[in-house]
Amino acid sequence: MDFKFLPGIGTRAVLICFFASFAALSSGQQTPSYPIYHRMVTPFIFNPAIAGSKDFFSVDISAGKQGKANSQLVSGNMRLSRAAEHYSSSPGIPEFTNIGVGAYIFNEYNGSTRNTGLTAAGSYHFQLDRNALSFISVGAAARFVTSKFSGNTDLGQPASTLIFPDFDAGIYYYSTNLYAGISATNLLGTPENDDTASTYVMPVSRQLFFNAGYKIILSRSRNILLEPILIVNTDDSFSGDILDMIQPALKLYAGNFCVGTYFNDFDRISFFFQYKYNSFYVGAHFSMAHNSPFYKTPLVEEIAVGINLSSIKSGISRMYHW
Repeated sequence: MDFKFLPGIGTRAVLICFFASFAALSSGQQTPSYPIYHRMVTPFIFNPAIAGSKDFFSVDISAGKQGKANSQLVSGNMRLSRAAEHYSSSPGIPEFTNIGVGAYIFNEYNGSTRNTGLTAAGSYHFQLDRNALSFISVGAAARFVTSKFSGNTDLGQPASTLIFPDFDAGIYYYSTNLYAGISATNLLGTPENDDTASTYVMPVSRQLFFNAGYKIILSRSRNILLEPILIVNTDDSFSGDILDMIQPALKLYAGNFCVGTYFNDFDRISFFFQYKYNSFYVGAHFSMAHNSPFYKTPLVEEIAVGINLSSIKSGISRMYHW
């Protein structure tokens, strides 16, 4: 994240209106479903076009727990750079290509099913202005998932293992203060089970995402910034309530500290925070039901750690990157 902002958003307003209208025209298993926190820190998980949109190599590790269910996610993404000549008296500044790459592996366990997935993503970024401050990118991702079902003797369902591929695709616009994107995940839908003796079906549905955010400077001298975020998530049949599809979030940055809330579920109260050190951050996300005691509805607990492996180690230009 850079604290450099441009006045005027005419072109950007047109772009975001286009994205919003497309999302309006266009709940099952998501990819991955948890930890939820990745939507705030590594959104390329649901939109591969975001991979490489930052000019540093980011590695993120997150884990979540709700009751007996747990999940883990390890990811990394970067913009590929090209070798550039530099003098010994002056450190080299990397020159970036238009290609972004990313990968992640996730593991989910809910008591009867364990899903493990490995995904590789690629993106291409088109520069829209002379100063390289705004881009539009397209991306795609390929994934292999292993789903192990432990079986259910009461229903006569034997243990079963499914291994299947899947694909994601997306488009993304971003500048110094505005971003918006549209993506589709799980494009192959529910896989077929070749084991005729098993009645277990892995519930995978195609998911559509629209995400947008705008960074507002509250105090430049104190590095205080507000970032409202909107995520719209639905399946390809647009089933479910409209309110369940709309998932707003809010981030407040104050120097090295970030705090916010994410309403992915309006029946729960959500809170997250991050603290950034020189080259890494730590964060946590908590969510609890507001209409039932915590001992009846387990608390969602997630933690995250990220490392910024920037090519520029000492410049002030990297001080406020998240």
